[in-house]
Amino acid sequence: MVYLDGDTMVFDNIDHLFDLPDGFFYAVMDCFCEKSWSHTNQYKVGYCQQSPKKVQWPEKELGPKPPPYFNAGVCVFEPNLSTYNLLLEKLKVAPTTRFAEQDFLNMFFRDVYKPIPNVYNLTLLMLWRHPDNVELEKIKVVHYTCAGEAKPWRVTGNEENMDREDVKMFVDKWWEIYNDDKLDYWRGSYTLTATESKPPLVINGRRNGRYAAGSMAA
Repeated sequence: MVYLDGDTMVFDNIDHLFDLPDGFFYAVMDCFCEKSWSHTNQYKVGYCQQSPKKVQWPEKELGPKPPPYFNAGVCVFEPNLSTYNLLLEKLKVAPTTRFAEQDFLNMFFRDVYKPIPNVYNLTLLMLWRHPDNVELEKIKVVHYTCAGEAKPWRVTGNEENMDREDVKMFVDKWWEIYNDDKLDYWRGSYTLTATESKPPLVINGRRNGRYAAGSMAA
């Protein structure tokens, strides 16, 4: 099974993920460089698993390096009833953590986790935190996550890092797909008539990806 968050967008075929060997939990490693990680030792010492050689983990002071930690926006796994039941049992005693189900899944699947390339789950923050790790022409799935402001339907153009050309490219691609009526799903056999059209999406002053006149939001 391939799970994708609702704020992801698939730009290329990823069917081959279904052919990965069974028995493992596959996902892309996360980045620890944003302030949302300020509660962790990784952030405090400047260590990130995306560039582990840039800042070495201080093993003498903090002990062994933390195990690999994945972003749960895209996950590949084999559905299993016994695993499901065990998940529910573990969840009953799991502590409350900052990243909710992502932390829990990392704890539960720690011993069977296998990293996959970031082309399958490119979080936008990678574009400014680890640009050398990103090959734009190979990206298959983009994850529009970064403390909320990276959502294409919320971007005003004034947010930090949202004015980057590579970020704007992926935001525009999201709107391009949203505005493509050929990709709409309609229940039953109903189709739009020649005089009907999909209602425009206007959020934060953006009308279907463009700023609506006189309605810029702060």
